[in-house]
Amino acid sequence: MGFFTDTSVCIGCKACEVACKEWNAIPEDGLTFTGMSYDNTRGLSADTWRHVAFIEQRKPLGFQDPGVEHGDYSDVDLLGLTAEAAARAPVDGPATLDGEDRGEFRWLMASDVCKHCTHAACLDVCPTGSLFRTEYGTVVVQEDICNGCGYCVPACPYGVIDQREDDGRVWKCTLCYDRISDGMEPACAKACPTDSIQYGPLDELRERASARVEHLHEAGVEDARLYGHDPGDGVGGDGAFFLLLDEPEVYGLPPDPVVTTRDLGSMWRHAGVAALTFLGGIAAANLITRRRG
Repeated sequence: MGFFTDTSVCIGCKACEVACKEWNAIPEDGLTFTGMSYDNTRGLSADTWRHVAFIEQRKPLGFQDPGVEHGDYSDVDLLGLTAEAAARAPVDGPATLDGEDRGEFRWLMASDVCKHCTHAACLDVCPTGSLFRTEYGTVVVQEDICNGCGYCVPACPYGVIDQREDDGRVWKCTLCYDRISDGMEPACAKACPTDSIQYGPLDELRERASARVEHLHEAGVEDARLYGHDPGDGVGGDGAFFLLLDEPEVYGLPPDPVVTTRDLGSMWRHAGVAALTFLGGIAAANLITRRRG
């Protein structure tokens, strides 16, 4: 089970952030002015398990025709709107404001979350077993077992896992393990008014996402792409993947994430060989010393 987040229909309402905090009793944060547009929480943390990013771009939407204030969009269903609604929708094109050209402009909004990697490095380095894989394929932290060592924090290729300052324990999205165990969908997906966040079996979500990308390409949104959906990528595919409208770096996501512990086995083997060589050298030195004596 997992998440498919379609950022092309995200309206930045932050209902997912609020629902996540309310259901999981997460401490408040984001109450200070950040200077980052409307983004008051800045990023994922121990106290923000869902984070809605606001990205401003001087770039037109797929159906915007530079030089035309309101075009004919009768053949376009970019956001799932009817043809009539799409034609009436306001378009931030090169319309003027106070006699000045604004240029093309768009918002990119995206609700980020833990990716629940198929090959999760955080699981590899946790010494207490606090992090475990559930029967749904998700990765969950047992806060009553976490000792606050912090090994998992640098191990995460996405920088998701974070420690709370009061006790040092780590916290992150559980994909509402308690809710899905009772047959309910996660709180964030339940609260999303546009179905930007979709929950279900990963195979079904991947098929739905591929069809959505094709639809957007047909509508002229050539930058639409999937991120984290490929089981053959560096982390074996994500349990939470996204449809993006620009490069991953624009959203603060690594372009080619890899399992940070992928070389752990070979490192231990090399360390073992080095240790044996060192001990062998000491033994040889002692033997030579005894013979000389």
